[in-house]
Amino acid sequence: MRTHGKKYVSAAAKRDATLSYQPRQALDLVKGAAFAKFDETVEVAVRLGVDPRHADQVVRGTVVLPAGTGTTVRVLAIAVGDKAREAEDAGADHVGNEYIQKIKDGWLDFDVLIATPDQMGQVGQLGRVLGPRGLMPNPKAGTVTLDIGRAVRESKAGKIEFRVDKSGNVHAAIGKVSFNLDALEQNYTAFMDQIVRAKPSAAKGVYVRNVSVSSTMGPGVRVDATLYR
Repeated sequence: MRTHGKKYVSAAAKRDATLSYQPRQALDLVKGAAFAKFDETVEVAVRLGVDPRHADQVVRGTVVLPAGTGTTVRVLAIAVGDKAREAEDAGADHVGNEYIQKIKDGWLDFDVLIATPDQMGQVGQLGRVLGPRGLMPNPKAGTVTLDIGRAVRESKAGKIEFRVDKSGNVHAAIGKVSFNLDALEQNYTAFMDQIVRAKPSAAKGVYVRNVSVSSTMGPGVRVDATLYR
């Protein structure tokens, strides 16, 4: 049985574990319960009424968080010619197809990889390295695109990708404890709206079953899920 320290127990006592709160109230409780000495990440966990074993019930997508993520995102753009210059102008940290070989040699100092379609033949060779780390570019995620400038700007501004896991849960980071309440609420609303929009047509019954928010070290706070039914 897992035991928690005094700080966690004290933080957990600030919320009623039997209640489901409105989003803003839940986020306020998360901020108030954070006790770590670093700026904790605020996370959302959503339990969905889908069976991810069926391809037509897989939930995935992207959303640009209005208030950003609170972290610096290092973007690598695999492109050449005009598209490479477009990526540079948009603020990409690393640009060029010479990075394909660097990745093969073990270099991985980036958080998002965006590529133009003409480069995917070579980028595809990196599947074993990038796939397990969630770094493989994907058209559905908008990271394989001709509009590379826009993709770079969105990634730098706070675009996140989400995907349901094998148990039917989706987890996402929506900011930092240091964010003001308005910023966290904006990000939470944008994320949940996108989850609802991503509902597969094959999903039956209750789609959004449970929602909770927490900080990295803090206790989970349940959010009223009836808002999304």
